[in-house]
Amino acid sequence: MEEIAALILKSGKAGVELALFVLLPVMVVMLTIMRLLEAENILDRIVNWISPILHPLGIPGLGIFALIQTLFVSFAAPLATLTMMDRSGTSRRHIAATLAMVFTMAQANVTFPMATFGLHVGTTILISLLAGLFSAAMTYHVFARHLPNEIEPPEPNLNHPQAANVKGVLQVINRAGREAFEIAVASIPMLILALLFVNILQTVGVMGILETLLAPVFALINYPSNSVLLIITKYIAGGTAMMGVSVDALHQNAITVTELNRMAGLLISPFDVAGVAILISAGQRVASVLKPAAYGAIVGTVLKMLLHGLLY
Repeated sequence: MEEIAALILKSGKAGVELALFVLLPVMVVMLTIMRLLEAENILDRIVNWISPILHPLGIPGLGIFALIQTLFVSFAAPLATLTMMDRSGTSRRHIAATLAMVFTMAQANVTFPMATFGLHVGTTILISLLAGLFSAAMTYHVFARHLPNEIEPPEPNLNHPQAANVKGVLQVINRAGREAFEIAVASIPMLILALLFVNILQTVGVMGILETLLAPVFALINYPSNSVLLIITKYIAGGTAMMGVSVDALHQNAITVTELNRMAGLLISPFDVAGVAILISAGQRVASVLKPAAYGAIVGTVLKMLLHGLLY
């Protein structure tokens, strides 16, 4: 019993420190920048400029907002955008392509905090962007080609905060700070439970057995045998929980920074049990295109793995 209590306290301390001292400061800065860009209508201009380029890939205007939100805010940020797509006249085929893209790309709430531990953020974002666009195109033109592609009415505009004066700027910053705090605090329970789960598996020897069994498979893709710990955590508990386990593994020298960057293509994305469950809650039409979107996310993830493997 004493050993379990010690594991709980150890996991709790690590989870709280990671959420409040790593995740929170990074998310405050990133969300403040994003909200100020929104308030100045800079994001709207970017979307209007890029939309004609990405529309042939199956990504509508709102899909570009989902892209930016995933890469620079968090994996859950596109939820509101997907809800708007679900309730508007956006076709299921376009929704499927957008969902596949979001599933594939690296989420900001993991990418930027992990930069403090050696993750190459620029490379990770660029590769995930290319893979996300590829998965969207594959979904739109191959996996979802049988879905309705009805003509879309004018897409609704997102409601952005305003920053016309000093008071408006302060309101935008305060709103971003509240959002960042909510993201950080909401991640604490999952971080603690994931770290506790991993610590228990290590203590009873389960992880050692799995690493031995899967070592030949991981050797084929040049992954370390102890990466099974990170993979299981990521696809069961989600990317934020995986971040906590990765940080612990780096501190214990169980993996190197180079190996972390090599595995980033597989480990950093919302395509896991927790991420999928949250994103498809956007609406019935979004949930109905999960299958083709998942196929697109799989091919996009494979592309990410190949590109990260070639670079690292």
